[in-house]
Amino acid sequence: MLKLLGVRSLGGRDTAAVLRVLSRDPVAACMVAGRVEEYGLDGRAVGGEMWSRGGPETSLCFSGANLIPLLGSPDDIQAFAERASRGPRLCSSIVGRAEYALPMWERLESAWGAPREVRAEQPLLVLDREPLVEPDPQVRPVRPDELDIYLPAAISMFIEEVGIDPRTGDGGAGYRRRVASLIAAGRAWARFEDGQVVFKAEVGSQSSTVGQIQGVWVDPAHRGSGLGTIGTAAVACAVARSGRLPSLYVNSFNAPARGAYARAGFRQVATFSTVLLD
Repeated sequence: MLKLLGVRSLGGRDTAAVLRVLSRDPVAACMVAGRVEEYGLDGRAVGGEMWSRGGPETSLCFSGANLIPLLGSPDDIQAFAERASRGPRLCSSIVGRAEYALPMWERLESAWGAPREVRAEQPLLVLDREPLVEPDPQVRPVRPDELDIYLPAAISMFIEEVGIDPRTGDGGAGYRRRVASLIAAGRAWARFEDGQVVFKAEVGSQSSTVGQIQGVWVDPAHRGSGLGTIGTAAVACAVARSGRLPSLYVNSFNAPARGAYARAGFRQVATFSTVLLD
């Protein structure tokens, strides 16, 4: 067993160095970089701890609701896994570049038990040019007073994508707050027809340079009509107008979604993996 000496939680004095490192891989690090840019490395505000073994320049791992290995050698990944396994499990998933996330899970599986699902190949995509299709002009930011209309579509998307109902446990209060906060921030987008959502997406994570599109969903009655392609292109254009690079990641087995993003002009820059835990 590796000694854990050298694995430490980073603090405020490390913030600038961490941001420099994250800026070298801005698309893959978007989920973490946005938090650190906004809150620094205050664990309470940023929602977790940033770990390193030997310094940010050589190894980084974020431990919060998601366990996100960001940089490191095989020995670093093993040390992070051992640190994570020492106490109660705090995360609901492991996510990140496949070359880090999968080896981390291999080292944690014996301690944490069988996962709910392993999504080993998730192409990480960017749209770094004009879209190849005309963006949907009817896709627009969701207004705060439309929360109750938008929320059922968000719940349906979550159940399809994650496999669990976000209302479980607290009746959906937490998820409602999360969706409301995205709407209030202007980061939830939809196309409405006859008072119903037929396309939706959110900019679920964003840093100063990248906006990560998440939660893309098309009403089942409208699937196959191209709304996913032109709707995602519209959201991507909005991200680009904010001065950020539009990005998203998709399950390799989701052929319709992969086709839609390819038709919009997205290209792959890396591969993510996600391990969903019970």
